[in-house]
Amino acid sequence: MHVLFIFLDGIGLGVDDPQVNPLARTEMPNLSRLLEGRRLTAGSAPFHGEHATLLAIDPALGVDGLPQSATGQAVLLTGRNIPRELGYHYGPKPNPEVAAYLNGETLFSQCVAHGKKAALLNAYPPRYFHGIDSGRRLYSSIPLAVTNAGLRLFTEKDLYEGRALSADFTGEGWRTMLGFADAPLIPPHEAGRKLVSLTLEYDFAMFEYWASDYAGHKQQMDTAVKLMETFDGVLGGIVESGKWNKMLVVVTSDHGNMEDLSTRKHTGAPVPALVIGSKPAREEFTRGMTDLTQIAPAIWRLVGRD
Repeated sequence: MHVLFIFLDGIGLGVDDPQVNPLARTEMPNLSRLLEGRRLTAGSAPFHGEHATLLAIDPALGVDGLPQSATGQAVLLTGRNIPRELGYHYGPKPNPEVAAYLNGETLFSQCVAHGKKAALLNAYPPRYFHGIDSGRRLYSSIPLAVTNAGLRLFTEKDLYEGRALSADFTGEGWRTMLGFADAPLIPPHEAGRKLVSLTLEYDFAMFEYWASDYAGHKQQMDTAVKLMETFDGVLGGIVESGKWNKMLVVVTSDHGNMEDLSTRKHTGAPVPALVIGSKPAREEFTRGMTDLTQIAPAIWRLVGRD
């Protein structure tokens, strides 16, 4: 079975209060249909519906302090309780101790080792690679895992030729922020359908939506609402593809943040495990799931089958 892992950076399950929680304020009709009228808030989990399952899972993993990006993302990719093994949460970028877990033990490495096809579907602009090559920029956990597995990060050419999507799904950021006036521009719904078609070319595909974490740190309600409206449009395109018997969509995060704009800091909130697909696949995937360490093994159970 094909698995699409959509990583929403810094999104927890918060209170149903539109004054502080963009997920309680944003109108998300596609998500609402999947959750049968519920919002992506703490009171909605657990939920088991016709096409979607929503669980609240623990990102703290028994370690004091607020969960952080580098360790949280590394846990999602390895299934190891890295904060407990190290004794601390760490982020945003991996230090040498966290980076060591991202070399040979990740979902990407497992796919390569077992002859499975895997990809990170984000396209990166030229200045990203210039920053990495010059040493001015460090990989975050997800692209580090990809490159350590011997897989390539997608580039400007891949975006233009339809093999990857921009980090905002639509391409608008490449035009307005990066200066690529002719960058492909697609509506969120089409981006969702594109994610499905690309995923069916791989056994395991991942997409990283990192702007949500930035909006949380900057306490930008309007930006956060716009980001979630875009994400809901993407969900609509994914759902309308109707590929329930061919793929499973997994949406989760590394830590809470954007769901509580009363603070710039990360939160201790549980994070969502939103799983979309056939009921048997969802039941198998979520059985006994309570924390971040169980995401990677559950993905591999589906992807690693011959």
